[in-house]
Amino acid sequence: MGLWEALAILAAGVGAGAINAVVGSGTLLTFPVLLALGYPPVTATISNSVGLAPGALSGALGYRRELAGQRPRLLRLGAMSALGAVTGGTLLLVLPATVFMAVVPALIVGACLLIVFQPRLQGWVRSRRPSSSNGGRLLPLGIYGAGTYGGYFAAAQGIVLLGLLGTALDEDLQRVNALKNALTFVVNATAAVFYIVLASPVWSVVALIALGSIAGGYLGARFGRRLRPEVLRLLVVVIGLTAAGQLIVDLLTGTG
Repeated sequence: MGLWEALAILAAGVGAGAINAVVGSGTLLTFPVLLALGYPPVTATISNSVGLAPGALSGALGYRRELAGQRPRLLRLGAMSALGAVTGGTLLLVLPATVFMAVVPALIVGACLLIVFQPRLQGWVRSRRPSSSNGGRLLPLGIYGAGTYGGYFAAAQGIVLLGLLGTALDEDLQRVNALKNALTFVVNATAAVFYIVLASPVWSVVALIALGSIAGGYLGARFGRRLRPEVLRLLVVVIGLTAAGQLIVDLLTGTG
């Protein structure tokens, strides 16, 4: 690996860590860089997932104030996230490498629609259940699905989680974002252990992404905590649609 390649991966890691802390979809920075440098898709996905785990922890710690009082919820949903991550990791190793390039755009667009209509959906859900902190019986299943998605291909799992949590929970968006960051760490860390044991990440790539994502996660958390909910929601949608568009272009041109 040359110097410029290493700097490109490091810079992508910083950007991915920052975006993951604020919204999610940081993989849409690192993954294309790794592909452009010649790494096979599955190898790039595995190395990226392992490398982003420390940055996810950095982002979660940056939101620790907003996590106050959410420990029971985090433990309950975190278990489902871990189980989903193992499921997703298994799918990645079993299914053909090109499959996720076809299904991920639809998942991202669906998550963006959840974010756009979140205020109305949240009002609808709130009017049909008492004010509650558990999100209902279906939320754990949704979190399991998001964990499966994150373990399979990490891009925009934060957007999916924000859509689910923001709709189901009677909480401020920043507290929802803090919970999203914590669950993202659970997924990334679980997937990282899974891939270390059963696959072969490229450790030089892992180290560069990890260093960059730690710095980016810290900076992103400090910046993201100051955003107004309306701005954060707009940022989610813009990044999500951009991510979906990029994956569609890659699929149509055959570069994925």
